[in-house]
Amino acid sequence: MLELLREDPAIWDLFTRKEEYAPGLRDEFDRFPYYLSSHRNIFKPCVSEYLHDRGYRVEYPDGQPFAICLTHDIDSIYRPSLFKGYDALQSLKVGNLRKGIDSISQIRSKKLPWCNFQEIMALEEQYDATSSFYFLALAPGDKDYRYDIRDLETDIGTIADAGWEVGLHGGHQAYCDLQQLQAEKKRLEKVLNRPVIGYRNHYLRFRVPETWKHLAEAGFRYDTTLGYPDCVGFRNGMCHPFRPYDLTAGREIDIMEIPLTIMDTTLDRYMRLDPGRAWEVTRCLIDATERCGGVATILWHNTFMGGERLKLYEKALRYCGEKGAWMTSGVEIQASIGERQLL
Repeated sequence: MLELLREDPAIWDLFTRKEEYAPGLRDEFDRFPYYLSSHRNIFKPCVSEYLHDRGYRVEYPDGQPFAICLTHDIDSIYRPSLFKGYDALQSLKVGNLRKGIDSISQIRSKKLPWCNFQEIMALEEQYDATSSFYFLALAPGDKDYRYDIRDLETDIGTIADAGWEVGLHGGHQAYCDLQQLQAEKKRLEKVLNRPVIGYRNHYLRFRVPETWKHLAEAGFRYDTTLGYPDCVGFRNGMCHPFRPYDLTAGREIDIMEIPLTIMDTTLDRYMRLDPGRAWEVTRCLIDATERCGGVATILWHNTFMGGERLKLYEKALRYCGEKGAWMTSGVEIQASIGERQLL
């Protein structure tokens, strides 16, 4: 299949992310954003369509036509008590005494509603789905250190024992610092008491091809960071998992990339879409993935599981379920596709 891609220089350059090897500019988080890319047709999986037209197919369990990789980045688990105080005041103001008392009782509680992993799993189970939870494993003093992974040993064990995946959400420096990456991986594995093979970096910080090489050396089997923070879609034209190609070394990197397609904060904060428009874009990307028999990766933070944001996530689950998609975790995608079917 690589030889097929090389036959079309534009397709090859998009697939390998050639323009990211020497970018003139990067954003404040050292990311290559969509607004700097020369490839503008982001909602079209050009490379996957090119391969599909030439006979490339991936087989999924039970003959399912395409797959959805469901994922959650756990950036925060403790909702600031300020918000609960506000909730309590608002509830009491409108006469909802029960809710007001409940909010007051939670102000002193360490675990507040964002520690909602079992609720997320219960929702997904209704649609015969599983997912991946990527946890930060930072040390005190690290940027964005918001919780100690050791405090979540019981929660993490519950997630893993139920058949959902626990992966690493690498910190701010993990994407470019192998030692930091290894330290965080070891910290999470000590709590989980089993190997960690799945990864996504915090803030989608990523460098092509260096981050892939660090991840492979650290022992990860797959990554799912490759998506733009400022626009949903297909960053390298792929809606299929693939093995990255290092243009500098002239060889493949021993890791699977499951590219990120849709992120909640991208729809909400970067693109500033209202719920109706956000759903239209989400449906468009799911349909494009279905046509290629590919994998669409959805990232929905645990902090977005409420109100209109939760409704949008559940709408995506229902829509994909009606289409017969395999909705599962990154580790199951990695195991199912494996070496035999991997591009």
